[in-house]
Amino acid sequence: MAETKTTKAAATKKASAAKAEVKAPAKKATAKKATAKETILYVNAENAGFRAGDVYQVLAAADEALTLAEVAKKAKLTEGDTILGLGWLLKEGKVASTEDNKIILA
Repeated sequence: MAETKTTKAAATKKASAAKAEVKAPAKKATAKKATAKETILYVNAENAGFRAGDVYQVLAAADEALTLAEVAKKAKLTEGDTILGLGWLLKEGKVASTEDNKIILA
């Protein structure tokens, strides 16, 4: 009988240890603050010329009037870069805007 009591006591200790592990709260992971990635737009003649070329190619391939967002998406540019390229093309008279605020080749 002494062995049975020892076995029960050992089993009780093991069960208590298992319960303690289950009851222990998990450590909360500290959430890192997501920092917004700052976009820098370099404005120079070379950059504006390349963006103008990208925008022109998209408008030529589309063969229809597109919105600013559509041009930016198709050219894979930010809206800021798209505006930079459009400004170049508008100054040269290569593009025109429609009544419904879309851009088309002139």
